[in-house]
Parts: sequence; structure tokens; C-alpha cells
Amino acid sequence: MSLFVIGDTHLSLSVNKPMDIFGGWKNYMQRLEENWRAIINKEDTVVIPGDVSWGMSLEEARADFAFLDDLPGKKILMKGNHDYWWTTKAKMDAFLEQNGFSTLTILHNNSISAEGISICGSRGWMFEQGQAHDKKIISREAGRIRASLQDAQRFGDQEKVLFLHYPPIFMEDSIPEFLEVMKEFSVKRCYYGHIHAQGCRHAFRGEWDGVQMEMVSADFLGFCPKKIG
Repeated sequence: MSLFVIGDTHLSLSVNKPMDIFGGWKNYMQRLEENWRAIINKEDTVVIPGDVSWGMSLEEARADFAFLDDLPGKKILMKGNHDYWWTTKAKMDAFLEQNGFSTLTILHNNSISAEGISICGSRGWMFEQGQAHDKKIISREAGRIRASLQDAQRFGDQEKVLFLHYPPIFMEDSIPEFLEVMKEFSVKRCYYGHIHAQGCRHAFRGEWDGVQMEMVSADFLGFCPKKIG
């Protein structure tokens, strides 16, 4: 049993949002499925930290959920800035159950134990370099990250690995509020997505204040889930 991650799948089976108009995204769903089936077993777990589906509602996202549910392994879904289908956890859980999507689980203000690791996370927040941070949203997201990490304490001494959609660091700037929560809960690994195309050149990858940061956007990974545990 292994743990994998891949962000920004941007599935669009029910809406007219073709990603292959962007460089590097040609036949991306076929490539994703082929790579996934080649390395993921039914006992494995895959975290998708946001931008899962372009569906504007749960109903519009149904076909994309069905696509994921048919792939091997358990999948943990998180919120990205384009997940307009996202609603309350109770409604999402009920929708997945009603449709028989038994391999899909929502991560929202909670944590999930998989492969001996406590999976924690939230959407996070993005800032443009040179602009003031949106303190209200950052404070709210820091609270959600803390809630997720606090929930993981029920799993005892398992390593807490943090997954975010937005990068907590970009180029030479960072969001201190998120890093402080990571330090508070002794987080040593953080995986994030959101960045694409030319922006990948500026994404921070490496150790920052004791936390190993890795970018896992689907196009950056060549549409192949990355094994992390």
C-alpha cells in the first residue's frame, strides 16, 4: 500500500472547458488514466489537492467523479480555486454516497489516516508578489489548516503531512501565518499545486524553515501521480 499525490486534474467531462488548448495539456485525461493505471493499485491512496473538476455543481461534476472512482485506489479530494462544485462537507459526503462513489473521500476541516500518515490540509491562499496579503482570508485559512492538523492528533504519533492547493511560498515570498501553523504542529512536508506552465519555473521546491516543499500540479508531474509514502 502506497500514498501518492497529484493536483489540478481539471476534469471537464460535463462542461465545455478543454484544457488541451493550453501548452502541455494535449490528451491529458488519457495520459492521466494510462499513468494512473500503470502505477496505482486498489490498495493505494491518492491525494488530489484541489482543482479536481470544472463542474459548476455537484451534478455537473458527477461524470468527473465517476471517472476518478473507476480508477484504482482510494482518492482524497480537496478544494481548489476552480472547484465551484464545492459545498458543505455534509452535502458532498451525501452526494458521493448516493452515487456509489465509494473510493472518493472529502478532506475539509478534518484529517484522514492513510498508509501510516496523517493527511491534513486546506485550500490555502495565493498572493501576488508586491501586493498586500488578504489578511481576512489568510487568517481563515490558517484556522482551517490548524483545525485539520489538530484533528490529526487523534492518530497519535503518525507523521502529519500537509497538502494545500495554493503554494505557501512563491519565488522569494511566503505566507508566515501558514508557516507558523506548520511549525506549531511539527509539519515536515508540504505539497501544493495551482502553478502551471511558465509559472512552474518560479515555484519553490526544497526546504523552507524546516519544511520540505514540493509542487504537484498535474502538468508539472507529466500527469503521473507522485509517490510520497
